[in-house]
Amino acid sequence: MAFTYFFRDLTALNAIRDHVIPELRKNRYIDAWDAGCAMGPEPYSLAIIFKENLGYYEFKRFKIYATDLDEENHQFGKILSEGIYPEESVKRIPRDIFEKYFSPNNGPGHFKIAEEVIQCVSFQKHDLRSLKPIGDNFGLILCKNVLLHLQYSERIDVIRMFHKSLAAGGFFVTEQTQKIPGKIAHLFRQVIPNVQLFQKV
Repeated sequence: MAFTYFFRDLTALNAIRDHVIPELRKNRYIDAWDAGCAMGPEPYSLAIIFKENLGYYEFKRFKIYATDLDEENHQFGKILSEGIYPEESVKRIPRDIFEKYFSPNNGPGHFKIAEEVIQCVSFQKHDLRSLKPIGDNFGLILCKNVLLHLQYSERIDVIRMFHKSLAAGGFFVTEQTQKIPGKIAHLFRQVIPNVQLFQKV
């Protein structure tokens, strides 16, 4: 499991800001599932986007459940729960966001995320191929960099599972290179044409 970097897909994050958050902020609770979170930059980037665009009390109602199948890296849980990352992972963050949410850690070249962001993200190991969701009634599910490693039939089964796990009108985001298989395209509507952002129908 390799390190990814923060704010990797700004197009998708901006689409979430503009089209997802305005809808989800109406909910009593806002739950998101990041499936295939790697070492954490993606769910933490998402958490910062929500923090920037929700009010104080709205953000208190927001929770990200981040999962990954980690068979080799025993530092998985430790790194994600501590929220400490090397400079290589954080150097692409917009300067104003970096200064607001990151501070130097004791070790050289490492930075720690603000505690208010860490607290809204929880992590657990999970195998998507089990087709057993970690919960239901999610307002948003992200799955990047995982579906491309699955067989076509497995992708269909996993996306069906995501669909069932979404609340009515919930949103699903996947990698720009991934499309919803035609067999299950009727389960979603694409929100905007240039982003793989879909809404449950």
